[in-house]
Amino acid sequence: MYSMDDTRNHKFLLILGDLLCILIAYISAFYIRYLDFPDRNWEAFLSLLPWILLIGLFFISVYELYSLDRKHTVSDIVRKILVATALMTFLTMAASYLFREFAMPRSVVLIASIFTVFLMVTFKVLYLKVTRGNKIGKVLLVGDGEAASKLLYKIRHPMLKGTAVRHVSEHVPLEELNYYLNEVDFVVLATDISKEKKSQIIYYAMERNKVVYVIPELYELLLQKATSSPMDDTLVMGVRPFLLTWDKVFLKRVFDFLSAVILIILASPALIATAIMVKLEDPKADIIYSQERLGKYNKPFTIYKFRSMIQGAEKSTGPVLATSDDKRITKVGKLIRATRLDELPQLFNVLKGDMSLVGPRPEREFFIQELTQKYYHYGYRNRVKPGITGYAQVMGKYTTDAEDKLRFDLYYIRNYSLWLDIIIILKTCLVVFDKSKSEGAEDTSVTIERPEEENKDEAANRKKSSLNF
Repeated sequence: MYSMDDTRNHKFLLILGDLLCILIAYISAFYIRYLDFPDRNWEAFLSLLPWILLIGLFFISVYELYSLDRKHTVSDIVRKILVATALMTFLTMAASYLFREFAMPRSVVLIASIFTVFLMVTFKVLYLKVTRGNKIGKVLLVGDGEAASKLLYKIRHPMLKGTAVRHVSEHVPLEELNYYLNEVDFVVLATDISKEKKSQIIYYAMERNKVVYVIPELYELLLQKATSSPMDDTLVMGVRPFLLTWDKVFLKRVFDFLSAVILIILASPALIATAIMVKLEDPKADIIYSQERLGKYNKPFTIYKFRSMIQGAEKSTGPVLATSDDKRITKVGKLIRATRLDELPQLFNVLKGDMSLVGPRPEREFFIQELTQKYYHYGYRNRVKPGITGYAQVMGKYTTDAEDKLRFDLYYIRNYSLWLDIIIILKTCLVVFDKSKSEGAEDTSVTIERPEEENKDEAANRKKSSLNF
């Protein structure tokens, strides 16, 4: 049986292995560069080594390189390692200047970065081969209807695509459910389960030390960060208003303004190059596409983007969401959408104060009204400024359901911190290279075991199982 202790052990071993890969990469880089370890250069390296490992640990944590359960393919692992290593290399060079260790050769840092990618990828692939079979862990999915069907294709725990899923109805007798709880490692509850049944399943799963995954109701996200206090002889929870405090608003605005100024300067070559490409493709059309969106407290503002569709794309259709194979998207538009270059003009929205670097996606009034009618809590996401990137963007995909995106947005608002903004921005670097984030590509192949497929011996064993309810 797979356990939480196994998860912690694997996490520790993967982090330790990655740090050893970084160390071996630098030692190898020195030997290849000099065929020796020159005293002056080696001493500079030893002085920087704690910072090199600390920087490595930081990006291993940010990009969750220790958590292989979310990497569906080797290319996913490689992509994360490439982005993490590139940022490690940049910060390592910056640290060598900051601590005046000028004897640390830039060539060694660059060679070490190449070795780091190779060693970390090799280590993780071998680790998967040695420690994991094709089928790791058994998951019990409880629920009915469309919600349960969607979850069948999302479960990839604890590693890669080998997870076996047993799907049972919410209405299965508790005696039968008890048998399945003894046979699985994890339990996942769909959203349509009654509160009473959900409580019973969680209780019996915890009695057997099983990990239970529950998709939170939207109102449950509002209860996060609630304070507990006694009211006479009754325990009550105090739920704070769903907004940022004035000090958080001020800190976020200062961070947004300074970051926008720096990013506009750094991105100016890309801004100019993109503008030229858009103009050359269609000299008569506009370079910048402007559109009215709703911001904080549903206040209208004009958003700026590089035009990626033909001029007047919605004249005949009205407001329509773009699809991955949308015929209205131009050739240059496909490129700048894939690389997110079309979003760069929104930095000026951040500078003006209409938007933030991080926040919920800005939507048009038409879609907000439509989704507000469908989801009662949708209006809460506009309690903060919309963002160029956001928690829903880095955690979800283009085709992620509006309700799931709303969960991420509400979680972000309730748990906002400057540190969370920085983490989301760093993870956005990875989103740029992830095709599934823009096209919503997802693999729906999963091994599913249903109760009706069990053999006679298993059914007989189930009947023998007993539990005092």
